[in-house]
Parts: sequence; structure tokens; C-alpha cells
Amino acid sequence: MTQKTALLGRRIILAGMAGALAAPGIARAQAFPSRPLRLVVPFPPAGTTDIAGRIMAERLSARIGQPIIVENRAGATGNLGAEMVVRSEPDGYTLVMCTISTAAINYSLWGARMTFKPEDLAAVGLVIRVPNVIFVPANSPYRSVSDLIAGAKANPGKLNYGSSGSGGSPHMTMEMFKLRSGTDITHVPFRGAGPMLVEVVAGRLESGCDNMPSCIGHIRDGRLRALAVSSNVRAAALPDVPTLAEAGIRDFEATAWFGVQAPARTPRPIIERLGAEIDAVTRDPAYIARIAELGGAPPALTPAGGTSPEAFEAFIRSEITKWAEVVKVSGATVD
Repeated sequence: MTQKTALLGRRIILAGMAGALAAPGIARAQAFPSRPLRLVVPFPPAGTTDIAGRIMAERLSARIGQPIIVENRAGATGNLGAEMVVRSEPDGYTLVMCTISTAAINYSLWGARMTFKPEDLAAVGLVIRVPNVIFVPANSPYRSVSDLIAGAKANPGKLNYGSSGSGGSPHMTMEMFKLRSGTDITHVPFRGAGPMLVEVVAGRLESGCDNMPSCIGHIRDGRLRALAVSSNVRAAALPDVPTLAEAGIRDFEATAWFGVQAPARTPRPIIERLGAEIDAVTRDPAYIARIAELGGAPPALTPAGGTSPEAFEAFIRSEITKWAEVVKVSGATVD
């Protein structure tokens, strides 16, 4: 046997070994899913993350032919639930309903205290975008954003606003609002939207800010008075509520978003399969109509609309950069 023949033989053997090692991963991807999935919602029940997660889980389950169990694991502005998914088996059976907080804001807000990095999670698909709403109790003397600003300036540091937790998009929206309006309003964070809304409805807090799906029922029922939305256009679900720009805070936009991520080492074919199914869900007219009732909008990340793992990954990177600057300029901290 010549040296050249021997070398060729070794290459063939090595190629065969590599194929054998890759085969189990390919086989798992081809058989996926063969059992129920778990979707971790890193916030309490009844908030927007929970609502959006359950809507997506129901529709995604129907497409993949397996149940999807929604599990609430709240704490540390979503970090506890997200970290649990980071540490889970990367097989596609454990996913996290990520948010603008867990996937973008928290990296700059928590800094060295973060126990995982952006590269520890793989983007699967964006699910929904929603505006935030600034609101007051129904019997509040503040009937407009101008009223709230005037009241805050007349009583610096004495007015409070509630949010679903430090680092969430409602918190950051209000910090931007304070910065742009020159007001000093004290942040009161809660462990989720539910308990915060109870306090504002009862009048024990002067104001609050939350994702629209969580608070829209209280607004429609007259228990809360909406002052403004944080999007750059009025929300179809609350057409009579002005944007912050219309209320005098120019060039203001802070839109919350929610999506699905998986552990970083999840096989790419599984990521692509889940991403394609989520994309199909977000293009379904019935899904679009359902989230529109809650004030939400479909992803529209790709040129033709919809979402994909690649487009969502690029979007997350841009949001990490954007919110790092907001955290820096506003001086926001984890309370």
C-alpha cells in the first residue's frame, strides 16, 4: 500500500466516524417531537408573557402534534426561568417564552449579576409585539399626560408608579418618560402585572405602566384610565388613547416584544422546525385577530412578514444594543 493510498484510507475512516457521531443528532431532529414539550414562562400567571405564551402554546401544539405544557417560573425579572432553560437538556423539549427583558434589557441592567449570556440561548421565533400603556386609577385627578407631568413637578418624588418588575419594558418605558418629561416619580416594582394592577385600580398607587394585553381589560371596564400608549402610532385596540408623542413627548417609542428561545446547543434542524411552525402560527389570520384584540401585532421581521430564527437572532442583537444605551442614559437600576 502506498503512502497516498493509506492517507486516503484514513480520511475515509475519519469521515465515517464523523458521520456516525453526527447521526444520533440528525436522527433526534428527524424524530422530533415524540413527546410533550415544556414552555417556561419566566413571569407569574395573568401577565402579558403568560397570556402570549399560552396563546402560542395552544396553536403550536396543534401544529406539531404534541402537548405543550406551560410552566410559570418567576423571579429576578425573568432571569430565573430563563436560566432554568439555559441549564436544561438542549433537545428542543424545553423552551422559554422570552421577553424584551430576559433577552435584551437584563444584560445591561443586571450586568455582572447575570448568570448567563446572550449566546447561551438560541433564537427560535418572535411571537408578538405590544405597546405599553401609562394609566392612572379611574378616580384620579390626572386626566392627561400633561396633568400627570404637572402633578409630578408640583410634588417631586412624592408620586409613585407601579410596574410588573424592575427591568421590564414598563419600568424602562417610565424611566424614559421621566427622563424626557423632567419628572421625578418613584418606581414601585411588583412581582408581576397582576398585583400591581390591583394596587393601581384600588388607588393606592398614583399611576402605573404595563403591556397592553395585561391591562386592557381594566381600561375597557373603566377601572383604569389610560393616558397614553408608548407606540409611535395609536393602538387599534384603544383608538381614543393618544401616543406619548401626541401627548407632547416627541420621538418616543418603546414597544415590548415576546418570543421563543431554546438552549444554545439545541440541534439546528430542531430550531429550524420549531421556527417554521412558529412562523406559520404568526401568519394565521385567526392568530393575528386574537392578538389584535389584546392590542398586539404580529412579528413582521422578515421582508415578507413573519419570523425566522435568523431574523429573530438579529433583532435580539439590535435590541440588546438599543436598551444598553437607554439603561446607561436613564441610570435605571434593579431595585
